[in-house]
Amino acid sequence: MKKILAMVLAVLMVLAMGSAIAEQSDYEYIKEKGVLVVGMTLFPPMNYYDQATGEFVGFDTELALAVAEKLGVTVEFVEISWDAKEIELNSKNIDAIWNGMCITEERKVNMSMTEPYLVNTQALVVKADSEAAVLADIKNRTVVAEAGSTGEGKLLGTIPDDETVIVSPKAFFEGCDYVPADSMAKAILEVKAGTADAAFVDSVAALGIVTPESDFTDLVVNLDNNFGDQFYGIAFRKGSDVTAMVNQAIAELRADGTVEKIAATYNLTDALVK
Repeated sequence: MKKILAMVLAVLMVLAMGSAIAEQSDYEYIKEKGVLVVGMTLFPPMNYYDQATGEFVGFDTELALAVAEKLGVTVEFVEISWDAKEIELNSKNIDAIWNGMCITEERKVNMSMTEPYLVNTQALVVKADSEAAVLADIKNRTVVAEAGSTGEGKLLGTIPDDETVIVSPKAFFEGCDYVPADSMAKAILEVKAGTADAAFVDSVAALGIVTPESDFTDLVVNLDNNFGDQFYGIAFRKGSDVTAMVNQAIAELRADGTVEKIAATYNLTDALVK
């Protein structure tokens, strides 16, 4: 009898511990660690290493640091495979996806998304001397986009057109030879190397990478086609209480001018969601 009672008590203790763990909020989990682990890929102007100083900078980098200070935690930035971002988040290898990520209906179902903070579109990056020819006929040309990105989803048609779309990406790219890349930066590098005819990437990334000061002066960012508007948001685990806290923190940073100051540093003032 005593053995049975002891076993029952042990089971109850395990269940109680499991219940306590299950009830722990996402913020409590992060606060207990003291670190918000942010998953990202490297591309300017969001998260990147400054070539002159070697410092890790970027709009999202600075915004994440400012928000984390309000939450009372530090930030650890971890480079991830963008295609595996949701797996990384749900397995708790990271706590947030904070890297110029477009809000989509599918992502809102699978993750907890913040309110939008930046406006984005999709751009074509091509060689300057072949821009006219590529835009005139994309069929049988090699087009690259980041695996798991909004660009890939729009190109393949897994992200449906909405009311902001003037030119349907799926129709425009019909007949092209699509090849996924590990990141938007690598997609643009493919065009630079001549192994791809065009990269279909976020305009924010394209304009941040292809600059007069960069090594990509032979490339151009084409925004002639309106493939639709998107908005950047930050993702947390489904049901996370951190999402509302980050929304509040960003609202406070917007009110005191911090967000606009950071945006001005990276030429993103016009892209801010007011």
